[in-house]
Amino acid sequence: MKRLIVAAGGGGDAVAAAMLHAALYRDDRSPALILTYSWDRLLIDPAPGPRSSADFVGLRELTPHVRAVPGTAALKSSHAATLPRLAAELPHTFALIDPYAGATGVTTQMDALTRHFAPESIDLLDVGGDILAHGDEPTLRSPLADALTLAACARAESGRRVRLLVAGPGLDGELPADTLRTRLGARVATFTPADAAEVAPVLRWHPSEATALLAATAAGARGLCEVRDAGLLVPMTAEGPTVHEVDLSSAFAANRLAQALADTTSLTEAEEHCRHVCGTSEIDDERAKARRRSVREREGGKFIPDVELTARVSEFASRALARGATHATVRRLTEALRLSEGARQRLVELLAEEDSGLPPSVRALGMWAK
Repeated sequence: MKRLIVAAGGGGDAVAAAMLHAALYRDDRSPALILTYSWDRLLIDPAPGPRSSADFVGLRELTPHVRAVPGTAALKSSHAATLPRLAAELPHTFALIDPYAGATGVTTQMDALTRHFAPESIDLLDVGGDILAHGDEPTLRSPLADALTLAACARAESGRRVRLLVAGPGLDGELPADTLRTRLGARVATFTPADAAEVAPVLRWHPSEATALLAATAAGARGLCEVRDAGLLVPMTAEGPTVHEVDLSSAFAANRLAQALADTTSLTEAEEHCRHVCGTSEIDDERAKARRRSVREREGGKFIPDVELTARVSEFASRALARGATHATVRRLTEALRLSEGARQRLVELLAEEDSGLPPSVRALGMWAK
């Protein structure tokens, strides 16, 4: 495999990796090898934290330290994971980052892959730019996964060859684009509607917000989008679909969490460092959310007819427009309206029926307001 792309935070970064391959390596006939976490939102997988290779059945050995996730793989529990479906629908090979041996273990996995496949290029991709955090930013919410992969790539045998790329500055709702601007290097690409079309079918069901906004801005969407349960307003500007290169060693030197994680040998140890440097760990946040899920499921578990569902969305859209928003993600709607997974899926289906040119998980509020 000629191209190794490391999806820094897992989740939507893995989808964005497919967009990156289309934008930078469209002439290549071979698929990419995408190294990524299996770390889904609690709405998909209610178990907090990332999944390890031991959580799956049906994985395929790439090296003694690395497993591929084919489309036929599944979690051993009754819970869901997005990676198998991603592997089934995209032409790339998805390899699993197993972080349970800390950054040291992820480095071992990187080394194993680069020795075995000898790729021509190695890209470390982050959507949004929180991989460039220093660790003390008040808006930082999910630094652990990115810092682990940054530390691993910086320490890997192939570290000098790794190109750190940030796509969609500020689109993850963590570090604002104004903060990131001085930390970014040269622009290497701007995603086009054709690049976004490569993953359009996936974004009909994948829950990522940042990558959906990346595709939406590539398609020309502009405005302010409400995201997450807190309703953060994320600007969608001409910077949205851009990809910038950043010096890997400089990013590692500036990221206090990545430096603290570099010698970790377990995820538990990595979490302890994350709490010390950043004040919290996103897995702690997921644990707290998981404890609240049962109440929410009871409240939102009833069947909602389409008429009622669209009425709720319409009322939400009117209020959000009054707050200054122009768009909202399905995740934001799901959280705000306390929808069950079944209702969320039905909402995506209804949105997909509209020919807006945007991913179904991002919609202009004006189309829904009363």
